[in-house]
This record gives sequence, C-alpha cells and structure tokens, in this order.
Amino acid sequence: MNHRTRIKICGLSKTEDVQTAVVAGADAIGLVFYPKSPRYVTPDRAGNLLAVLPPFVTAVGLFVNASVDEVAMIVEQAPIALLQFHGDETPEQCHAIAAAVNRPFIRAVRVQPDMAGDDLLKCEQDYRAAGKRFAGLLLDAYVDGYGGGGKVFDWSLIPKELAPRAVLSGGLSVQNAADAVTRVRPYAVDVSSGVELSKGIKDPARIRAFIDAVRQADASL
Repeated sequence: MNHRTRIKICGLSKTEDVQTAVVAGADAIGLVFYPKSPRYVTPDRAGNLLAVLPPFVTAVGLFVNASVDEVAMIVEQAPIALLQFHGDETPEQCHAIAAAVNRPFIRAVRVQPDMAGDDLLKCEQDYRAAGKRFAGLLLDAYVDGYGGGGKVFDWSLIPKELAPRAVLSGGLSVQNAADAVTRVRPYAVDVSSGVELSKGIKDPARIRAFIDAVRQADASL
C-alpha cells in the first residue's frame, strides 16, 4: 500500500484560507499563538476559524515559550487538538503543559548544520521518555529567533529510521515539495511561508498547488 504523506498548512489567519486548505485536502491546519509572529491570531479569532473546520482535519496550535496558564486559556477558547512547541521548552515543560490541557504535542527541532542523525534520534528518545503525550518531532531549519524562516536544511541529516514518523518543515514550497517527499519520505510535511504572497498572507492557488504536488509525489512512489 502506498504511503500517503500528511499535509499541514500552517499560519492561517482567515476563514477563507482555512476553507481553501480543507477543500484542497489538507490533513491539518496550524494556528500561531506567538504574538511576535506576523501570522499570530488571537484566541478569539482562532475560535472563529476553528468553527468552520470539519471533522477529521486536525487543528494544531503553535506556541513559543508560553506558560501553562496561557496555553490553557487559548485551548479553552479555541478547541485545538494538538500542541506544537517551537520555543526553548524542555521535555518536562512540554509534557507538563500538555498534561494540564489534556492534549498531545509535537516538538519543533531547529536542525543545525553540525547536527548528526544520532542527535535527532536522541532528541526524540528524550521527549518520548519524559511522558506519553509526545506525538513526534517536527524538523525545521535553524534560524535566529523562533518560528519559520523559510529556509531549507540538509535533509540528508535525517535518519532513515526517523523520517517515517517525523514532520518535515523548513523552506518547503510548490517547487520542492515533490523532491522533499521522494527523498525524505516523511510522515508529514508542514508549509507556511511557501504558500504565501507575503508574510502572513496566504495564496489560495499556492495552497492548492502545494497539496497537489505532494499527492503527485505520493502517487509516483
């Protein structure tokens, strides 16, 4: 049976963009709760966006060094299903927040050029050992600050045994989506800036084209 790469469209802030992603076939949508991001949405706005989300499309909330109380307040107003930590949170802090709001989480790892595959496997092991709410790693490019920088990292650093359960992110776009899927064979791909007209402004045509490119790559395999 052919593997179907899951697709997350992140950084959505408009109802029409959520609807575009869903109709095009996205498996998950991401909402950014980091106030310094151009893609930031308020909890109230997030609640309105998720009101149009149908069943079986996962709502993911992206957090950067947020407190337990902050995450709890947001989850109360916006029924996100999965937490995504992008800051300096330790495994213990991630698990504590996830337990407090009764949600699983994924951990973003900014992959640096001097990292080795064993480093990524050790990271996954540490988070899994800290508790049962860890759902997997999201592999992103290293940039200054937090959040996506639209940069691609060296995919050859990803161990083959890790790729099938990891989310690949960092500089993905319509142009390299098929190559990413065929070379890395990740469980899922995550795109934000690669489907935008400008920072925080999504392009419906690019969302549809990105999803089509991933599906075509799956079919070719």
